[in-house]
Amino acid sequence: MATNILMPALSPTMEEGKLAKWLVKEGDVVKSGTLLAEIETDKATMEFEAVDEGRIGKILVAEGTEGVKVNAPIAILLDEGEKADATPAAAAAPKVDIPAAMKDIAAAVKAEAVPAAAAPTAKNDGKRVFASPLAKRIAASKGIDIGDLSGTGPRGRIVKSDVENAKPGAAKPAAGAAPAAAGGGIPGVTPLPDARLLYPVGSYEEIPHDSMRKAIAKRLTSAKTLIPHYYLTVDCNLDALMAVREKMNAVAPKDKDKNPAYKLSVNDFIMKASAMALMKYPDVNASWTDTAILKHKDADVGVAVALDFGLITPIILKAQTKGLVEISNEVKELAGLAKAKKLKPNQYEGGGFSVSNLGMYGIKNFTSIINPPQSCIIAVGAGEKRPIVKNGQIEIATVMTVTMSADHRVVDGGTAAKFLQTLKKFIEEPASMLL
Repeated sequence: MATNILMPALSPTMEEGKLAKWLVKEGDVVKSGTLLAEIETDKATMEFEAVDEGRIGKILVAEGTEGVKVNAPIAILLDEGEKADATPAAAAAPKVDIPAAMKDIAAAVKAEAVPAAAAPTAKNDGKRVFASPLAKRIAASKGIDIGDLSGTGPRGRIVKSDVENAKPGAAKPAAGAAPAAAGGGIPGVTPLPDARLLYPVGSYEEIPHDSMRKAIAKRLTSAKTLIPHYYLTVDCNLDALMAVREKMNAVAPKDKDKNPAYKLSVNDFIMKASAMALMKYPDVNASWTDTAILKHKDADVGVAVALDFGLITPIILKAQTKGLVEISNEVKELAGLAKAKKLKPNQYEGGGFSVSNLGMYGIKNFTSIINPPQSCIIAVGAGEKRPIVKNGQIEIATVMTVTMSADHRVVDGGTAAKFLQTLKKFIEEPASMLL
């Protein structure tokens, strides 16, 4: 019996993806485990395997197609002897299993209000108005009743120029129409005007959003809006850490080409210090759900990696069990996979804590947005020479500013402060991480 091959859900929060490349063609015989296609999500490109055996009867979605919804048919699989024109039997689409800890995030991302301008608009005589989405959006922002306009496009379709040449009126929105919500559809938030309306035509280059940029916008808008952030800052003396780092890098074994086996960075020490501090303060290593707080047993620490096309946070699993060299090598490996869009979902989803470091760009201090379902993230600035008071005397030391963003639903201020004190101690006394 012919069956549909459906667009897979390759991560708990995936709603759509790009069918980047077909690895089979019509007529090919496949077995369970045969690689069918490469699917590109907002974060990575992954291979999709066949679950059943059969023959590819028809490919329904061409490679390179973006915005393919999860569970949408992408090809038809035929049993032995069936013809290519066989029609798959209707079947209920399988449900996407979203873990309980991710439901809040998935719901927030999906909660986009429907813009009034996107709905079909009726003229006073009850006839349907045909207009481009951009024309509707411009009309709504200018207060123009699009039903009163005459279109100059094909078959009388109202286009952008028709609305731009019209004068704003006092027409009210249609009854029951929902206002467009700004920032990913946040109820009650006054919508912002389309930026294209504020600049002369031809004065800018329009770059369409790719899937990663859309996901970043939705996820971070939801996080910043729905999570009650607060911020704590400490300064850390890096002199002892820099001395230990220099000694460890100096004794790194070298291969025949004199390349060292490792090269530790300041961030590697910060990752290790974060993991050790999390184990001492498990209340910080936690996630919020509507019914419970999830306290994580291991310190799974994310590290923010800037890409040419966005941002991603690979995770060092069980970082409390790993040494500095292992953490350093794993961060480099994950960063390489991230830049090649080859990370798997279990390498960047979840985690209990994140480190975002802009010190290499000379940034002194900044704040970061929490990466849900985590509850805390630290923003690490550059180590720089500053005057400090030591034993009543002014000295010069290498000082680094660390700012923690915390979710007040999960972590109280006193707990966060104690955590930062412990983190500061590990950074300033790196030998204590070995005790």
